[in-house]
Amino acid sequence: MARSVSTRRTAVVTLVAWAVALLIFFPILYTIITSFKSEQEAIQGFDLIPSFTLESYRDVQSQYDYFTPFMNSVILSLGSTILALIVAVPAAWSMAFAPSRRTKDILMWMLSTKMMPAVAVLFPIYMLFRDLGLLDSRIGLTIMLMLINLPIVVWMLYTYFREIPGEILEAARMDGASLWGEIVYVLTPMAVPGIASTMLLNIILAWNEAFWTIRLTTTNAAPLTAFIASFSSPQGLFWAKLSAASTLAIAPILIMGWFSQKQLVRGLTFGAVK
Repeated sequence: MARSVSTRRTAVVTLVAWAVALLIFFPILYTIITSFKSEQEAIQGFDLIPSFTLESYRDVQSQYDYFTPFMNSVILSLGSTILALIVAVPAAWSMAFAPSRRTKDILMWMLSTKMMPAVAVLFPIYMLFRDLGLLDSRIGLTIMLMLINLPIVVWMLYTYFREIPGEILEAARMDGASLWGEIVYVLTPMAVPGIASTMLLNIILAWNEAFWTIRLTTTNAAPLTAFIASFSSPQGLFWAKLSAASTLAIAPILIMGWFSQKQLVRGLTFGAVK
């Protein structure tokens, strides 16, 4: 009896999980389907059976420069991730292994900055970037993407580092390891799953960031999010071309997420079970 109840519960949970997954994935699926329609078909309404034309993809490739915003997205995502790790690893180490009475307050304050509406600080940041000559530059946008994702990176690394026994670092210290050697040669190899998952998550967040990339760039440093926004014009939205551009923009990150899902899940659950 108990076994049959457990089987039914497992079946219900599996069914609900699949339903939620399909509900989340459906907008992406419909965007991909719409990208294979003509503009006339795209504006006619809901239809899951396209004509499978590559007209929109040809128009996007011929009328717009896809390679430049793609490379900008790659450079900005990787650059902001590396820069965030350089800052976050020492910060998380100090909070995890040399905490003060205010450590938890600092962590909560850092996380609370993510709850602030970005538009509230748009004007001062825009003026600061203008005065420093960082508007529409890869350097400026890399710094911005690093700063907006830094609280999450520090929090995740702090959580992973807390699961590493402090006695190991003390033993390394007694063997003569310097502070830099302790972080690089002892702590980092032990936290590889957590650091890898943090890197993947930061890359995804940076790749998908639209608010700041659209407002702080125009052409030179514009990534794929700004590339998609360029298909909104006074003449209206070209749904098929917009869907094709969106598919080209999300395809690299979807492929990366698909192949790295095991590493991502392993890192996110790192230290969950002792």
